[in-house]
Amino acid sequence: MKIEGKRVILTKAVERDIEFLCGVESDKTLWIYEEAVAENDGKLREKFKTRINEDRCYDFIVTIKDDSMQIPIGFVSAWKYTDWRKSWEVGYSILQQYQNKGYGIESLKLLLGFVFKELKAHKIVGMCNIENIASAKMMSKCGMRLEGTFKEELDWNGKWTDQHFFSILESEYKNN
Repeated sequence: MKIEGKRVILTKAVERDIEFLCGVESDKTLWIYEEAVAENDGKLREKFKTRINEDRCYDFIVTIKDDSMQIPIGFVSAWKYTDWRKSWEVGYSILQQYQNKGYGIESLKLLLGFVFKELKAHKIVGMCNIENIASAKMMSKCGMRLEGTFKEELDWNGKWTDQHFFSILESEYKNN
């Protein structure tokens, strides 16, 4: 499955993408605002192998449309947050050398469209450490709004840190 934008392509992850996914997911330089970063091991490979084959999670590899080699520059993901409420959560990571070029925003917008149109979501949520200003800006630029801040939600770098909670409703997405 492919989703094409103006500058990026999202391709649903398959087993050959597991090494890339594990490499990104375990890269401590990409996840500096997370409480913990996964180890690149068999457990992480098994996690992605399971996710690739289920309908509760969608991992997409991000590539630049004009790149004939289609070298991955990151990934975006959506997974069921609350089944009966038709809510999904999103996450994303773009490799550092491709950040601040608009690829992440376009990728997230494409993902939101997929989740609303294809998965029939009512609501999509995303969360980030209050210190992760870039992630908060990205969600805002994609039409997500800050619903609230969970106080001292994350045990990050040895201190309790707040976490922002963003969301967008299907009706809001349609009006964007």
